[in-house]
Amino acid sequence: MLDNPVTPRPTLLRSPARFRRIATGTLLILAPLLALVAVVVDPGTWGDDRETVSYGANPAMAQLESVLYHWSWLLTALAVIGMLRLLSRKWVVFGHVVGALTVLGAINLSAMMLTDPVEWWFGQHYPPAEAERLTEEMLRLPGTTFGYQVPWMFFAVFGVPLLVVAVWRAGFAHWWVPLAAVVAYLGFMFVPYGPASVALMVLAVLALGTIGLRVLRMPELEWESLPTGSR
Repeated sequence: MLDNPVTPRPTLLRSPARFRRIATGTLLILAPLLALVAVVVDPGTWGDDRETVSYGANPAMAQLESVLYHWSWLLTALAVIGMLRLLSRKWVVFGHVVGALTVLGAINLSAMMLTDPVEWWFGQHYPPAEAERLTEEMLRLPGTTFGYQVPWMFFAVFGVPLLVVAVWRAGFAHWWVPLAAVVAYLGFMFVPYGPASVALMVLAVLALGTIGLRVLRMPELEWESLPTGSR
C-alpha cells in the first residue's frame, strides 16, 4: 500500500500569489530606500541651493542622484499597484481611483529626472545666473509644465500618503505610519530642499517600509484570502 504523497510546497515562480506578495513587500521597502540614498548623494542637499551650480560642481553625483530618484519613482508606481491588494475589502473605490492617479504621478516624476543632467550641463558651460535662466526657461515650456509637472507631480506627492492612510484604515498599519507618510511627502512641499530632506525621507522609508514588512510577514492564507476584484 502506497503512502499518501506529500504535496510539494509551491515555489516562488509557480505561486503567483506568493510572487505578488513578496514583490509588493520588497518594492515598498526598496522604492523609498532608493530615494533616501538619492537625497544623501545629491550635491544639492549639501551644497549651493542653486542646482545648476551644485550639480555643475559634481556632475557624477548629480547623475547618480537622478538615476536613483528615477528608479525610486518607477518602483513606487509598481509598489502602489501591489499595495492596492490591501484595500480589496475596504476603501476599494477610493484606493483604485487614488492608486491610478498616484501611479500616473510617479511615472511623470520619474520622467522629470531627465532635467537634472540638463541642469548640470548648463552649470558647467554657463555662469550661474545664465544657467539658472536657461533652466527656468526650459521648465516653463508648456510641454514641460503641463506634460510632466502640473498636475501630475501632485498626484504622486499627495497620493502616496493618502493610500497609506487608507491602508491604516483598512487595519494593515499602526496609527503612526500614515502620520509619518503625511509628514514625509507633504514636507517636501514646504521644507526647503537640503539636509532636512534626509530626515523627511527617513520617515518615508519607515512608513512604506513598515507596510512592506507587514506584507512580507503576512501568512500565505491571509494574503490569498484577500479578494482580487473590486466590488
